[in-house]
Amino acid sequence: MQVSGLQKIVFASGNQGKLREMQHLLQGSGIEVLAQSAFNVPEADEPYSTFIENALAKARHASQLTGLPSLADDSGICVDALEGLPGVHSARYACETPDDQKSDHANNTKLLKALANETNRQAHYYCVMVLVKYAQDPQPLIAEGIWHGEILTAARGNEGFGYDPIFLDVASGKTGAELNIEVKNKISHRGLALQQLLNKIKLL
Repeated sequence: MQVSGLQKIVFASGNQGKLREMQHLLQGSGIEVLAQSAFNVPEADEPYSTFIENALAKARHASQLTGLPSLADDSGICVDALEGLPGVHSARYACETPDDQKSDHANNTKLLKALANETNRQAHYYCVMVLVKYAQDPQPLIAEGIWHGEILTAARGNEGFGYDPIFLDVASGKTGAELNIEVKNKISHRGLALQQLLNKIKLL
Protein backbone atom coordinates (compact mmCIF):
# COMPACT_ATOMS: atom_id res chain seq x y z
CA MET A 1 0.00 0.00 0.00
CA GLN A 2 1.70 3.18 -1.20
CA VAL A 3 1.14 5.83 1.45
CA SER A 4 2.65 8.86 -0.24
CA GLY A 5 4.89 10.17 -3.00
CA LEU A 6 7.92 9.36 -0.85
CA GLN A 7 9.93 6.53 -2.35
CA LYS A 8 13.21 6.58 -0.45
CA ILE A 9 14.09 7.94 2.97
CA VAL A 10 17.28 7.82 4.97
CA PHE A 11 16.95 6.52 8.50
CA ALA A 12 19.10 8.82 10.62
CA SER A 13 20.52 6.29 13.06
CA GLY A 14 23.41 3.90 13.36
CA ASN A 15 21.40 1.59 15.61
CA GLN A 16 20.91 -1.66 13.67
CA GLY A 17 18.11 -2.81 15.96
CA LYS A 18 16.14 0.34 15.25
CA LEU A 19 16.86 0.05 11.52
CA ARG A 20 15.54 -3.53 11.39
CA GLU A 21 12.38 -2.51 13.24
CA MET A 22 11.87 0.46 10.95
CA GLN A 23 12.30 -1.57 7.78
CA HIS A 24 9.88 -4.17 9.12
CA LEU A 25 7.32 -1.55 10.13
CA LEU A 26 7.42 0.10 6.70
CA GLN A 27 7.09 -3.11 4.69
CA GLY A 28 4.31 -2.69 2.16
CA SER A 29 4.24 1.09 2.46
CA GLY A 30 6.08 1.65 -0.80
CA ILE A 31 8.83 3.51 1.08
CA GLU A 32 12.38 2.16 0.95
CA VAL A 33 14.29 2.77 4.16
CA LEU A 34 18.02 3.29 3.65
CA ALA A 35 20.61 3.25 6.42
CA GLN A 36 22.56 6.46 6.80
CA SER A 37 25.71 4.31 6.96
CA ALA A 38 25.16 3.49 3.26
CA PHE A 39 25.99 7.14 2.60
CA ASN A 40 28.84 7.29 5.15
CA VAL A 41 26.83 9.72 7.25
CA PRO A 42 28.35 9.97 10.74
CA GLU A 43 26.24 10.00 13.87
CA ALA A 44 24.82 13.45 14.60
CA ASP A 45 25.44 15.23 17.87
CA GLU A 46 22.56 14.94 20.36
CA PRO A 47 23.24 17.78 22.79
CA TYR A 48 19.68 18.55 23.78
CA SER A 49 17.69 17.68 26.88
CA THR A 50 14.51 16.72 25.02
CA PHE A 51 13.78 13.87 22.62
CA ILE A 52 12.16 16.13 20.02
CA GLU A 53 15.15 18.46 19.69
CA ASN A 54 17.56 15.56 19.28
CA ALA A 55 15.37 13.82 16.70
CA LEU A 56 15.05 16.98 14.63
CA ALA A 57 18.82 17.55 14.74
CA LYS A 58 19.46 14.00 13.53
CA ALA A 59 16.92 14.22 10.72
CA ARG A 60 18.28 17.51 9.40
CA HIS A 61 21.86 16.22 9.64
CA ALA A 62 21.18 13.10 7.55
CA SER A 63 19.10 15.00 4.98
CA GLN A 64 21.78 17.67 4.61
CA LEU A 65 24.47 15.07 3.87
CA THR A 66 22.42 12.83 1.56
CA GLY A 67 20.05 15.21 -0.20
CA LEU A 68 17.18 12.82 0.57
CA PRO A 69 14.19 12.96 2.89
CA SER A 70 15.23 11.75 6.29
CA LEU A 71 13.49 10.05 9.18
CA ALA A 72 14.90 10.19 12.69
CA ASP A 73 13.66 8.88 15.95
CA ASP A 74 14.80 9.70 19.43
CA SER A 75 13.67 7.32 22.06
CA GLY A 76 14.48 6.04 25.48
CA ILE A 77 13.15 4.67 28.70
CA CYS A 78 11.88 6.91 31.47
CA VAL A 79 11.65 5.51 35.00
CA ASP A 80 9.25 7.11 37.47
CA ALA A 81 11.38 6.48 40.57
CA LEU A 82 14.40 8.07 38.85
CA GLU A 83 12.53 11.23 37.85
CA GLY A 84 12.48 10.24 34.18
CA LEU A 85 16.02 8.94 33.87
CA PRO A 86 17.70 7.50 31.83
CA GLY A 87 15.54 9.51 29.38
CA VAL A 88 17.49 11.06 26.51
CA HIS A 89 20.64 9.43 27.90
CA SER A 90 19.22 5.90 27.60
CA ALA A 91 21.66 4.69 24.93
CA ARG A 92 24.72 5.89 26.86
CA TYR A 93 23.39 5.52 30.39
CA ALA A 94 26.31 3.39 31.62
CA CYS A 95 29.03 5.30 29.75
CA GLU A 96 31.45 7.11 32.03
CA THR A 97 33.26 9.05 29.27
CA PRO A 98 32.33 10.14 25.72
CA ASP A 99 34.73 7.52 24.35
CA ASP A 100 33.06 4.59 26.11
CA GLN A 101 31.26 2.13 23.84
CA LYS A 102 27.49 1.90 24.22
CA SER A 103 26.39 -1.39 25.76
CA ASP A 104 22.83 -2.63 26.28
CA HIS A 105 24.02 -5.08 28.93
CA ALA A 106 25.87 -2.39 30.87
CA ASN A 107 22.87 -0.05 30.66
CA ASN A 108 20.51 -2.73 31.95
CA THR A 109 22.86 -3.63 34.78
CA LYS A 110 23.18 0.00 35.88
CA LEU A 111 19.41 0.52 35.80
CA LEU A 112 18.75 -2.60 37.85
CA LYS A 113 21.27 -1.44 40.45
CA ALA A 114 19.70 2.03 40.55
CA LEU A 115 16.32 0.43 41.32
CA ALA A 116 17.59 -2.23 43.71
CA ASN A 117 15.86 -0.67 46.74
CA GLU A 118 12.85 0.77 44.92
CA THR A 119 9.33 -0.60 45.16
CA ASN A 120 8.01 1.68 42.41
CA ARG A 121 9.11 -0.06 39.20
CA GLN A 122 6.83 1.85 36.80
CA ALA A 123 8.44 3.04 33.59
CA HIS A 124 7.63 3.84 30.00
CA TYR A 125 9.38 3.79 26.69
CA TYR A 126 8.98 7.02 24.73
CA CYS A 127 9.61 7.61 21.03
CA VAL A 128 9.35 10.71 18.90
CA MET A 129 9.77 10.51 15.12
CA VAL A 130 10.63 13.39 12.83
CA LEU A 131 10.50 13.30 9.04
CA VAL A 132 11.99 16.12 7.00
CA LYS A 133 11.57 16.27 3.23
CA TYR A 134 14.77 18.32 2.97
CA ALA A 135 17.34 19.59 5.43
CA GLN A 136 15.75 22.98 6.11
CA ASP A 137 12.17 21.77 5.95
CA PRO A 138 10.16 24.34 7.96
CA GLN A 139 7.30 21.88 8.50
CA PRO A 140 8.75 18.58 9.71
CA LEU A 141 6.28 15.80 10.38
CA ILE A 142 6.33 14.85 14.06
CA ALA A 143 4.76 11.83 15.77
CA GLU A 144 5.13 10.22 19.18
CA GLY A 145 4.38 6.97 20.96
CA ILE A 146 4.45 5.77 24.57
CA TRP A 147 4.67 2.18 25.84
CA HIS A 148 3.89 1.79 29.55
CA GLY A 149 5.30 -1.01 31.67
CA GLU A 150 7.49 -1.95 34.61
CA ILE A 151 11.15 -2.70 35.22
CA LEU A 152 11.80 -6.26 36.37
CA THR A 153 14.52 -7.31 38.83
CA ALA A 154 16.22 -9.60 36.30
CA ALA A 155 16.41 -9.95 32.52
CA ARG A 156 14.13 -12.25 30.53
CA GLY A 157 14.10 -13.10 26.83
CA ASN A 158 16.49 -13.01 23.90
CA GLU A 159 14.74 -10.80 21.34
CA GLY A 160 14.70 -7.02 20.94
CA PHE A 161 17.43 -4.68 22.09
CA GLY A 162 18.08 -1.88 24.53
CA TYR A 163 16.15 -2.28 27.78
CA ASP A 164 13.74 -4.86 26.34
CA PRO A 165 14.97 -7.77 28.53
CA ILE A 166 14.06 -5.93 31.75
CA PHE A 167 10.99 -4.02 30.49
CA LEU A 168 7.74 -5.83 31.27
CA ASP A 169 4.64 -5.24 29.15
CA VAL A 170 2.09 -5.74 31.92
CA ALA A 171 -0.83 -6.51 29.59
CA SER A 172 0.90 -9.51 28.01
CA GLY A 173 3.06 -10.48 30.98
CA LYS A 174 6.07 -10.61 28.67
CA THR A 175 9.19 -8.50 28.41
CA GLY A 176 10.06 -6.61 25.25
CA ALA A 177 12.67 -9.33 24.65
CA GLU A 178 10.07 -12.11 24.84
CA LEU A 179 7.67 -10.64 22.29
CA ASN A 180 7.98 -11.52 18.62
CA ILE A 181 8.53 -8.56 16.33
CA GLU A 182 4.99 -8.58 14.90
CA VAL A 183 3.40 -8.30 18.33
CA LYS A 184 5.97 -5.83 19.59
CA ASN A 185 5.49 -3.52 16.63
CA LYS A 186 1.77 -3.25 17.35
CA ILE A 187 2.18 -2.09 20.95
CA SER A 188 5.65 -0.56 21.21
CA HIS A 189 6.45 3.13 21.45
CA ARG A 190 8.17 3.00 18.07
CA GLY A 191 5.34 1.11 16.40
CA LEU A 192 2.74 3.55 17.71
CA ALA A 193 4.79 6.58 16.69
CA LEU A 194 5.34 5.23 13.20
CA GLN A 195 1.65 4.49 12.68
CA GLN A 196 0.87 8.07 13.67
CA LEU A 197 3.57 9.28 11.29
CA LEU A 198 2.24 7.18 8.41
CA ASN A 199 -1.20 8.72 8.87
CA LYS A 200 0.39 12.16 8.52
CA ILE A 201 2.44 11.09 5.47
CA LYS A 202 -0.77 10.08 3.71
CA LEU A 203 -1.81 13.73 3.79
CA LEU A 204 1.30 14.99 1.97
